[in-house]
Amino acid sequence: MAEIDYGYALEAVEATPVASADIDKTFRSSCIDLVSAALGGKILGFSDEWFAEAANLLNPAAPIRQPGKMVYTGAWYDGWETRRHNTAPFDWVVVRLGVASGTVDGVEVDTAFFSGNHAPAISVEGCFSQNDGEVLSWQGGRGGWEPVLDIRECGPSQRFAWKLAATEKKHYTHVRLNMYPDGGIARFRLFGHAVPVFPDDAGAVFDLAAAQNGGVAVSCSDQHFGTKDNLLLPGRGKDMGDGWETARSRGKAHVDWAIVRLGAPGYLQNFVVDTAHFRGNFPQQVRLEAVEWRGGGGPGPDAPGWTAVAEPIKCKPDHEHPADSLVSDRQFTHVKLTIVPDGGVKRLRVFAKRAV
Repeated sequence: MAEIDYGYALEAVEATPVASADIDKTFRSSCIDLVSAALGGKILGFSDEWFAEAANLLNPAAPIRQPGKMVYTGAWYDGWETRRHNTAPFDWVVVRLGVASGTVDGVEVDTAFFSGNHAPAISVEGCFSQNDGEVLSWQGGRGGWEPVLDIRECGPSQRFAWKLAATEKKHYTHVRLNMYPDGGIARFRLFGHAVPVFPDDAGAVFDLAAAQNGGVAVSCSDQHFGTKDNLLLPGRGKDMGDGWETARSRGKAHVDWAIVRLGAPGYLQNFVVDTAHFRGNFPQQVRLEAVEWRGGGGPGPDAPGWTAVAEPIKCKPDHEHPADSLVSDRQFTHVKLTIVPDGGVKRLRVFAKRAV
């Protein structure tokens, strides 16, 4: 990279490329996408979006292609695409994270279906600020940005990712994705961990499973139709596509499960299991268990110590199912949601007092 002068110098960042086939297993079990639109990530500004809108970058769904579809500006693309012949060093887009702040473990840039008009290279910069206006005022200048990922080459129609090596994690509220000098990118993912702002009141009850509060869905038995990560998103979603849904089972004793690491150890008070939009494919029953895990890695579904923390819930279609905790005087770190025998759940809420 050193032999190319991109017209904008960045301090080198130690990062390891991740093969396309390994991106999900590298990041999805331990991180969340901090800039996902589903989480609340928002585009604050951009240098240009003539051919395709910058907002597409944050769409949690995989990019799609519609060959032959034409719009006013030319061929339709599911991504962000700028004009040709940019005279500045790079085109840019400023994103406010969907969490109060976060630490970054990895970056993904997907150029799916951009071939001949793809981004030749990218970089990512970050800052910590409570002033959106000030951040946006820096536009394509140096401002208060610092490198998250230095300049890295991209190519046509492929997922590219880099795992950061830094052990000293910095907190960011905003990032700027730079594209050298112009072109198209389908999706932008910023994998990391939410750094929530917890209530000062130690007795406050709030959702410790929420992704915005640091909750992470770390494993599941199956996610054929909808990813486990959707369980922890804000709101009740817009359709079945943004929930957790497993394949149909055929065995009599079958169950599916998902394990959530709470944003902090807590004393569980009550739960909500939401089957919004699941009307013919909701589970017959759900069960909730919890464990305080002190070992390495994380607990598997059969790990010792899982404790029932709610009465089994008979499910209804498109319904919020509340349940009180059976154990509110012990702290737990993980919650397991078991669905009988299979089906779809939109959201899981775990309301708790943080164990300070």
